[in-house]
Amino acid sequence: MTPLPRVDIDKPKYDQSTYVGRAKHFFLVTNPLNILATNEQLERARQIVLKYRAGKDVPECKSMDDIWKAKYLYDSAFHPETGEKQIIIGRMSAQMPMNTIITGCMMTFYKTTPAVVFWQWVNQTFNATVNYTNRSGSTPLSNTQLLTSYCLATGGALATALTLNNAVKNMNPLVGRLVPLAAVAAANCINIPCMRMQELQNGVTLLDEKNNEVGISQKAAFIGISAVILSRIAMALPGMTLTPLLMTKLEKNGFLAKYPRSNAPIQTLFCGFILIFATPLGCAFFKQRAAIKVASLEKDVRESVQKKNPDLDTVWYNKGL
Repeated sequence: MTPLPRVDIDKPKYDQSTYVGRAKHFFLVTNPLNILATNEQLERARQIVLKYRAGKDVPECKSMDDIWKAKYLYDSAFHPETGEKQIIIGRMSAQMPMNTIITGCMMTFYKTTPAVVFWQWVNQTFNATVNYTNRSGSTPLSNTQLLTSYCLATGGALATALTLNNAVKNMNPLVGRLVPLAAVAAANCINIPCMRMQELQNGVTLLDEKNNEVGISQKAAFIGISAVILSRIAMALPGMTLTPLLMTKLEKNGFLAKYPRSNAPIQTLFCGFILIFATPLGCAFFKQRAAIKVASLEKDVRESVQKKNPDLDTVWYNKGL
């Protein structure tokens, strides 16, 4: 059998310097079918990746397509830095099915206070799990920090949703349907920094082009987390704006009055259809392996990096997802 070519599979299959390349990459990473993989299939993919990385023969793979298929399945379930298997609902491949259900319900049951409280709580519990699972590196949170972050994020989302619901009671129904989006956006601005507070306090690991550790930067952590917040809002935006427009249209033409039980199914299915595309396209806004100029780092970090690597112009870090 002809040996397989040696390729750096720790770099994505597609060019990450372009948006189209990143979108192709994340369509594979966020593929919801990946959550159906069994533990045996995931372990098989992990073994293939480990053997190929080590330069060993991989007889179970006949082509590079087989290697890449295993690598993307591996990436969908294991943390890129720690190598730990992620909680299934925290994986990016679970984003579309989980957000389909949660978003559909938030947008269907947004009028009563108990419904707002329940679905915002469900959403923030899910978001907290995703943010913790996809944090950059092995940055453990204590139980106290975890509980504090979770309470702040959930409280922020509830306060935003309930306040806005009260403010728009007498406004156009379309405005009321957009309240969940505002709550989600506000919650992301609280939830993600809270769940990744350790990175903001202690910094993220900086790497050179050969993946050698060269320093730790709080500024890189701030930039990376800000990018994740924008990506998450962008992922939610299409479904939570187009769906209200669709439902308002159906309400005006009498369809919902004629078929009232179709309200929740239509919103949920429409959200799901949009999220199939919005999830990878939102993730693709920024590179996961983010770059930052050495000259832009904090003074002490910059001096430390330049002292060890005077010719190093750019460093990289994992911004998380």
